[in-house]
Amino acid sequence: MAQYELVLPKMGESVAEATIIKWIKQPGDAIDIDESVLEIATDKVDSDVPSPVAGTLVKTFFTVDEVVQVGAVIALIEVPGADSEKNDNSSDTSALPKEIKSQPEIEQADEIPGVDILKQEEKPADDVQSNSSRFYSPLVKSMAAEEGISLSELDGIAGTGSEGRVTKQDILEFIKEHKQGGAVSTATTRPLASELIKPAAVQTKSAPATFSVSGGDEIIEMDRMRKLIAEHMVMSKQTSPHVTSFVEADVTNLVKWRERVKDSFEKREGEKITFTPIFIEAVAKAIKDLPMINVSVNGTQIIKKRDINIGMAAALPSGNLIVPVIKNADQLNLVGLTKSVNDLAKRARNSQLKPDDTAGGTFTLTNVGTFGNVMGTPIINQPQAAILAVGAIKKKPAVIETEYGDVIAIRHMMFLSLSYDHRVVDGALGGSFVRKVADYLEAWDVNREI
Repeated sequence: MAQYELVLPKMGESVAEATIIKWIKQPGDAIDIDESVLEIATDKVDSDVPSPVAGTLVKTFFTVDEVVQVGAVIALIEVPGADSEKNDNSSDTSALPKEIKSQPEIEQADEIPGVDILKQEEKPADDVQSNSSRFYSPLVKSMAAEEGISLSELDGIAGTGSEGRVTKQDILEFIKEHKQGGAVSTATTRPLASELIKPAAVQTKSAPATFSVSGGDEIIEMDRMRKLIAEHMVMSKQTSPHVTSFVEADVTNLVKWRERVKDSFEKREGEKITFTPIFIEAVAKAIKDLPMINVSVNGTQIIKKRDINIGMAAALPSGNLIVPVIKNADQLNLVGLTKSVNDLAKRARNSQLKPDDTAGGTFTLTNVGTFGNVMGTPIINQPQAAILAVGAIKKKPAVIETEYGDVIAIRHMMFLSLSYDHRVVDGALGGSFVRKVADYLEAWDVNREI
């Protein structure tokens, strides 16, 4: 019998590691081809890892809550056949401890340098490997070695992982606190990503707010996704000086057009046409007109994105938020956009998104009107430079200019609000962009055919 090494697959251009959240199969269990072996979580989405071969699970190398690098061997599967059928990832490394297995080079993410600065090849750390009964993941050991953290210091960290294990976040907090207190030497260590992008005014960690709990209060621990969202939102506000511009748009023609075509469109395409793909089409057109809104910041460099990949914020049944991305939105017609929007929204609700579905976004749209809100001030989805919120469409009296003079009429009105990074997007560009989107919506052709 041969043994097949199951590795953590590449899960998107910006995903370099994942956390194991559940082993679906246990050693001794039979596995069919394409059957899920374990569940993993990245900083973007949860997903399963299927087996490309049929056989029996022999051994697992990582436990629940451990962080694993892309390309690392995570399990051995015994399959029928000769030894020559073993996959090319082996090179007889299955007998080695997982701490010293070499890892493939991680593809650099097309985002702000420093974000993945701690996602390095795992290296043995002599001062962290010996004389300790406590288990540490390879990533934690590597980070400890990079920062000069001794074994005794590592043993003193209170772990928040399963069975008190030290997680990546635990050691990041330890490094941050000790750097502020001067306890850890910084002469030979590199700065954290958060320190590279945070302005000086927010480098000092503020004291936690005090609070009281009464007998009737309920304490709810954040789930993993909510913790990630919270960290991402705080980081975004610390990174980018946010400015928000507002425009009110008359979308009466657009509303009338959708009412006219929605039944025939659904009958023909088998899809409901909502306002979201229409908004995305207008955003894509406006980006082509004003491409400097489609940028990211790299230190003192502005990275102008070639592709127009528009993320759409979607609320999950759990109450959390996820942002699937429509790639090359400017190259899709309205039918294609509608199908993409409906497909991503459906898979988001059913927790079936793949990591690549949430990667590579260059601009984000959020529809706060879904909840009856007329406007919002959204937080930028880093490392992007802008995010557009569209409010609820409401019937309102409005002044209409005609050749016979001004009249008051009932119109369908909505607010658009654009939050943008004032480091690279000034008011002229931000205001012009949101006005451009409104112009495309207001100029909608009521006789348009699709």
